[in-house]
Amino acid sequence: MNQSNAQIIWTDPAPVAELLRTPGKRVAVIIHVNPDGDALGSSLALLNIFNKCGHTSSVISPNNYPGFLKWMPGTEQVIIMEESSAEAMDSLLKADIIFAADFNELTRVKKLNEAFCESKAFKVLIDHHPGPNMDVNCMLSDTSASSTAELVYRFIKETGLHSLVDRDIASCLFTGIMTDTGCFSYNSSGRKTWETVAELLDFGIDKDRLYYLTYDNFSEHRMRLLGYGLNERMEVFPEYCTGIIWFARDDLDKYHFEVGDTEGFVNYPLSIKGIRFSALFVEKEDHVRISFRSKGDFAVNKFSRKYFNGGGHANASGGESYLSIADTVRRFKELLPSYKDELSRHED
Repeated sequence: MNQSNAQIIWTDPAPVAELLRTPGKRVAVIIHVNPDGDALGSSLALLNIFNKCGHTSSVISPNNYPGFLKWMPGTEQVIIMEESSAEAMDSLLKADIIFAADFNELTRVKKLNEAFCESKAFKVLIDHHPGPNMDVNCMLSDTSASSTAELVYRFIKETGLHSLVDRDIASCLFTGIMTDTGCFSYNSSGRKTWETVAELLDFGIDKDRLYYLTYDNFSEHRMRLLGYGLNERMEVFPEYCTGIIWFARDDLDKYHFEVGDTEGFVNYPLSIKGIRFSALFVEKEDHVRISFRSKGDFAVNKFSRKYFNGGGHANASGGESYLSIADTVRRFKELLPSYKDELSRHED
């Protein structure tokens, strides 16, 4: 994100800081469907801080999260809505304070949407995606930030909770930043990001171990699925500077797919010379989940919003389709000629 084009909404955090100074509050942190490292790292950092403040805290996720993130401190307190709906709803509806972390539209939390709107709790949004569209009491939104984890650390400092940060909390925040920047390969050109990382290192985190736990901790099935995807399901369209990978349900079943196994696959076509736009299509039970990535100034969030019910960042976006996997991929291919000139004049 160009710093000069940043969209910043930073309301006074003093009211929520005052609430958090009174122990015994019920605090719920909601994260988006298909949570990634930033969503989990941000929410678990908040959870651990609030526990140290003497509050009853929980993290609520619409569905399960990747197995390679289950080492993170506090994961045993994550409530999975799909598995424990009564507990999730009870935690949300009884909360005094609700934090929405790493999303800014309620469509991203599926069945938690209605309960969030119904709740009378004090609501706080912390997020770095453009175009926030939620009714909250306090909004901390900055599109120039590398990640929500970076903003959570800023929130912790501005609300006087910095003295409670420990190695576990710093590890969660570092993991959030590391994963949302592709190990600092994108969305990490701002000075504040590196200042945040430097301060987190001061808490004694082992960055090499965090990398190992996150990126060298995959299952054999996941690696074989990746190999199959690259060999059998990747298509490259050099005339449109585009590459895609797609998986049908049968592919996922064959390789014993688990939540998170396709995380990062969308980036592989971008490693090919001349490819500036990539897409990953994964067939789910009732829809096709799509991830988009780009280099330079080709805005995939606009593309996703226009054609695939999505949104996100300019260079990293998601979407969905309710057509079959074959029809979804076909539709995507049919759109490419309209963007030939834009993609070909695009510079990395």
